[in-house]
Amino acid sequence: MGRSRNTRRAAAAVTAVEEPVDGGLAQLVPDPDRARAWTLLIDGAPQSHVDLDDPAYLSFEYQRRLGHVIDLAAPPGRPVQAVHLGGGAFTLARYVAATRPRSTQQVVERDASLVQLVRRELPLDPGARIRVRSVDAREGLAKLPDGWADLVIADVFSGARTPAHLTSTEFLDEVRRALKPSGVYAANLADGPPLAHLRGQIATVAARFGELALIADPAVLRGKRFGNAVLVASDLPLPLPELTRRAASDPHPGRVEHGRQLVDFAGGAAPVTDDSAVASPAPPPSVFR
Repeated sequence: MGRSRNTRRAAAAVTAVEEPVDGGLAQLVPDPDRARAWTLLIDGAPQSHVDLDDPAYLSFEYQRRLGHVIDLAAPPGRPVQAVHLGGGAFTLARYVAATRPRSTQQVVERDASLVQLVRRELPLDPGARIRVRSVDAREGLAKLPDGWADLVIADVFSGARTPAHLTSTEFLDEVRRALKPSGVYAANLADGPPLAHLRGQIATVAARFGELALIADPAVLRGKRFGNAVLVASDLPLPLPELTRRAASDPHPGRVEHGRQLVDFAGGAAPVTDDSAVASPAPPPSVFR
């Protein structure tokens, strides 16, 4: 009890860091309950949470779900080659380094000013094999050798919206090229009623991968509120029973849709191409209140 109060007092004594970056105003806000943990916000929208003392701790709901995908992408502890499209505060790259030592990772984050801020204030473990490229996500993906990655994670937002050129079949062709035949693709998607963007993304990924699963809050799937959904894809069978169990046991339980139910949920949506792609919808202001 006393240690908890001391932790909160110590965190309260640490001031937030504010700095303009290419994408807007970045804020690093200390977590009052964890001594060396921070939340990154861009123009008031939460982007990442990092605990420097415990990089395996994932606070955000969608990051926990991506963490489950990472955990199940290979046998426990085995090093992987991972690509992170969208860096934020490098939360998931830190998670992979902590849970799968000796992994080789590439983070592609276009906002060079943000990368500098995070490196300075929340430095990466110098022993981690994490390379950061400050280029557009699709450009960085194109530089990867064929069949290099075990895992590609897309978590790219500009002004709280996923850019249009990262939502198309042509983008997914680059993802497939960079992945090993056994590789896994996971994307953090954000949408609200009527869920047209989410349905379109399911159809788009289904046009390029044989196996799909969607993890989301049931209220989001019912179109009751705006929120995040994690779409997972591979050409090999996904670990659906364990993914379902983990999502259901989260602090905010998630539901896993797959197979016929996921096809029905897509509702006949057409795959998105570069010519038809648009950015994901902007969240309503109430989401961040």
